[in-house]
Amino acid sequence: MLLDNLLSQVIRHGRLAIIYPNGRRQIYGEGGDGPCPTIRIHDRSVLIAAALDPSLGFAEAYMDGRLTIEDGDVYDVCMVVVHNFEKVGLTGLSRLKLVLRHLLRPLEQLNRARASRRNVAHHYDLSGALYDLFLDPDRQYSCAYFARPDMSLEEAQAAKKAHIARKLRLEPGMRVLDIGSGWGGLALTLARDYGVDVTGITLSTEQLALARQRAARAGLADRVKFELIDYRAVTGRFDRIVSVGMFEHVGVGFYDAYFGKIRELLADDGAAMVHTIGRAGPPGPTNSFIAKYIFPGGYTPALSELMASVERCGLVAADVEILRLHYAETLKEWRRRFLAHRDKAEALYDARFCRMWDLYLASCEASFRVGGQVVFQVQLGHDVASLPITRDYLYVQDEAEHARHAAQ
Repeated sequence: MLLDNLLSQVIRHGRLAIIYPNGRRQIYGEGGDGPCPTIRIHDRSVLIAAALDPSLGFAEAYMDGRLTIEDGDVYDVCMVVVHNFEKVGLTGLSRLKLVLRHLLRPLEQLNRARASRRNVAHHYDLSGALYDLFLDPDRQYSCAYFARPDMSLEEAQAAKKAHIARKLRLEPGMRVLDIGSGWGGLALTLARDYGVDVTGITLSTEQLALARQRAARAGLADRVKFELIDYRAVTGRFDRIVSVGMFEHVGVGFYDAYFGKIRELLADDGAAMVHTIGRAGPPGPTNSFIAKYIFPGGYTPALSELMASVERCGLVAADVEILRLHYAETLKEWRRRFLAHRDKAEALYDARFCRMWDLYLASCEASFRVGGQVVFQVQLGHDVASLPITRDYLYVQDEAEHARHAAQ
């Protein structure tokens, strides 16, 4: 049996049990008496699909109810699967399909303007009520910054924005471009707290509408402008450029266009900061479940891919910071909140959607804990003098906050 052979070779760390359609129960891996999440497969069609593409095959079966989890939950299964598939890798036909998908990445991520708009709508134009179920009130939909382990999600998201602002070295009156401005939280914070003028761009009509409403309610509409425009169509010059959680949607074939545009738009003495999910290892294809159902056209780059494009475009990397495990903690809290309001999510969509969304959050958390996913924050400029030569300026405020917290 193809699936049995695959799992026998790949599952080496921890344990995973499969109950096959004929009732046979097989345990894979070496975990002694430790936890053993158990999957029951109800439909024989799952066996071939999961053997050829484990990520997509198992995901679709779980979403459709052709596969259920009897011991543990979807996160427990993801932790075993992600850890082993990352450390050991795929074999046989599933390995061949992975190689083919890697070779075909440029076609899968052919994110021209129209395709980019369609891909963004697939995810970000979902009901705003869905995002209210699990995001913080500012709707920060990117990795938070846990400067302390006891931080709430709200505190960690505020710390993320403050950390980014310090990296931008903002001064009142500066012109700032926010590429991929989401629901406007970062742009509004920069304008309100640092006295800058911000242009935020997005391809999501839902995000645009709410961001403009928020700017008006905050009395910042004269200093924060949100536009529905592709980054490639932006003109003008900006003192600072920031992009948080958008680079993942650019596509490998468009990295030079992206960084070339930043170089064109950035003032001679300006600074840019790109915050993106990345992979700690070499380049590879996007997880097939994520690519089909969650972020079509999306891709998390290896640092080697990102920096090669930066170099080709003539920008200078002033600093690179790698955030490890921060996103795992962010996703853990998002999933906890989503599950606490799952009935409301099911009322918005249906049970299949909820299983898909739960799998998305759980598998992503596992990927950041044991699967080699990280976050890159890359500061860029036109020359080596664009930013201070030490990192001291980033942590002065953090140290003061730490001292205040310790005194409480």
